[in-house]
Amino acid sequence: MSMKIRAHIFVSGRVQGVFFRSYTKDEADSRGVTGWVRNLSDGRVEAVFEGEKEKVEEMIKFCKQGPPSAKVTEIKVTFEDYTGEFKNFSIRYR
Repeated sequence: MSMKIRAHIFVSGRVQGVFFRSYTKDEADSRGVTGWVRNLSDGRVEAVFEGEKEKVEEMIKFCKQGPPSAKVTEIKVTFEDYTGEFKNFSIRYR
C-alpha cells in the first residue's frame, strides 16, 4: 500500500493574478491529489495537498515553478498528519 501524506504550503512571489490557483487545481486533479488552494491578502498563495507521497511531492515541485506567468521567489512546506478529510481538490475564496 502506498504511503499517504499531507503538505501545507505557502508560496511567495508573483503568484496572484497569474492563474496560480487554477493551474494548481488542474495539476492536483490530474494526479488524484486532494485539498485546496487560496490567495492570501498578503499576496501569497496557500495550499494543502493530501495524497500518495509521490504525487504530493510532484505538486510541491510544480508550486516551486508555478504556471508560465508566475515568478515564485519562496516556498515554505510543512508536512502534517494525513487526515483524508478531502473528497477532491478545490479553490477556496477566503
